[in-house]
Amino acid sequence: MTELRPITLHVNGRDHTDEVEPRLLLSDFLRHRLRLTGTHVGCEHGVCGACTVLLDGEPVRSCLTFAHQAAGHEITTVENLAGPDGTLNSLQQAFRQAHALQCGYCTPGILMTLTPFLAENPKPDESEIRDALSGNLCRCTGYQNIVDAVLIATGQITAKGTT
Repeated sequence: MTELRPITLHVNGRDHTDEVEPRLLLSDFLRHRLRLTGTHVGCEHGVCGACTVLLDGEPVRSCLTFAHQAAGHEITTVENLAGPDGTLNSLQQAFRQAHALQCGYCTPGILMTLTPFLAENPKPDESEIRDALSGNLCRCTGYQNIVDAVLIATGQITAKGTT
């Protein structure tokens, strides 16, 4: 039997304390202990990006990070992107407007990858957007609508397909 150890994680602005096995993954803590199911687990090898969350503002693969490694850091999940009343942020609204998701499984990880990218690069071109997305796999959209959503969110196009 593995010994449980106390842990406190600061997630979406709130502290959460629990006792967990040292090998518990951050993705499992978020999904199963906190019920923040927007963090999806796809490949479980860090390849697909579906489990991406922000750790101190930087995107990380929560399926490759132990929960204990995240103690003392600020963790942000996709649930924290919308306003307290559920109002979508500009990137989420642009995703809806550009039809940038189909099944939606990859969408939370993509949003969490793009959020810090856009904070650092508020007017990226299509090539920069595609480069930023290169670590996220989507099997439904073909990425063009996702790129269009970023261009809409950054005000570079007003609607899908127009400049």
